[in-house]
Amino acid sequence: MAINFKTDDVDWDKMDGLVPAIVQNDITGKVLMLGYMNKDALTKTIDSNQVTFFSRSKNALWTKGETSGNVLTLASVQLDCDQDAFLVRAIPNGPTCHTGTISCFDDETGSDSLHFLGTLARIIASRRGEDAGTSYVASLFEKGAAKIAQKVGEEGVEVALAHTQKDRAETIEEASDLLFHLMVLLEDADLSLGDIVANLETRHNS
Repeated sequence: MAINFKTDDVDWDKMDGLVPAIVQNDITGKVLMLGYMNKDALTKTIDSNQVTFFSRSKNALWTKGETSGNVLTLASVQLDCDQDAFLVRAIPNGPTCHTGTISCFDDETGSDSLHFLGTLARIIASRRGEDAGTSYVASLFEKGAAKIAQKVGEEGVEVALAHTQKDRAETIEEASDLLFHLMVLLEDADLSLGDIVANLETRHNS
């Protein structure tokens, strides 16, 4: 989780203690919703790692998904150049909009084609520190970075071999194994797919 500012840096007075917060999918970059935060909402967001807003209609804090279960797991919060708006990057656990759509800015229902990667990332993260005897992922974490890196290397070779043999089904299987183990490696390195996507975007725009 990355925060690039201090609470006192925010211009809370401009909108009577409220700051607009744009929420973006940390993996896909899709804009999901707009909410408002006060100091307490920001503090709770950071402390709980779940995006929390101030409801102007209820005059109270509300954590996104506290009723539906479609929470937004926090990845980072950035303050804009005027110090009066937040960009919140998060991993959604289901549709973000109360209407059942992926984003409040479109009418697309169902799941984002990359949404499951966010779910998988949370599952992998939850396995850190668990009993290695009951979880393959936990056993990888227990064995350490060298073993995890070895698995990524092995799966990369297997993807290459499957593609060389023009075996489509096997290429899908091996590529799935590679992506899975790469996500384990990223978690072990305290990184996310969102960090990789951001770097690719920077390369593309440079």
